[in-house]
Amino acid sequence: MADGPSVLFRRCKIAPEARASVAPTLGPTRTEADFASHIEQTIVRDPQARYVFVMDNLNTHCSATLVELVARLCGIEDDLGKKGKHGVLKSVKSRQEFLTDLSHRIRIVYTPKHSSWLNQIEIVFGVIMRKVVRRGNFPSVDDLRTKLLAFFDYFNQVFAKPFKWTYTGQPLQA
Repeated sequence: MADGPSVLFRRCKIAPEARASVAPTLGPTRTEADFASHIEQTIVRDPQARYVFVMDNLNTHCSATLVELVARLCGIEDDLGKKGKHGVLKSVKSRQEFLTDLSHRIRIVYTPKHSSWLNQIEIVFGVIMRKVVRRGNFPSVDDLRTKLLAFFDYFNQVFAKPFKWTYTGQPLQA
C-alpha cells in the first residue's frame, strides 16, 4: 500500500455468561506503548475487575511498559528495578514472571511457543485474513481501516461467541 501499513491490536472477550466480542485498536505502529495502551483500554471499562489475558510471546506482550501498567493498576508500589539491569524489569523472563503472577488482579497467560492456535483471538484473526484482507483492494490505509472496523461490527453481531473446545486431553488412538 502506498500510504503505509496499519497495525491491528485486538482483544476477544470470552466469558461463559456473556456474548463474546472482538474489540480492535488500529494504529500506524506496534510499539510496547501502543500495546500497553490497548490493554489499558480494556481495563478502564471495569477498573476493579480481575483480568486474565491470553497471548503469545511477542516482545511487546512482556514489555517494561506493560509491567509498569499492571503494577500501577494493581496498586503495586514496589521498586520494579531498571530494564536490563535489576529487579522485575531486568529481563524478559523476570517481566513474564511478574505478569503471570497468580496473586495479581491483572495477569497474563502466555501460550507455548509455536502454539498460537491455542489462542482464540488467533482463530478470529484467521477469519479476518480470509474474509477481509486476502483478495481485498484497499486504495488507502483509511479504506482498510473502514473495512476492518465494519467487519468487526458485523462479526460481533453475527459470529462472536466462545469457541467450543472439544479436545478432552486424551491422546488419539490409532
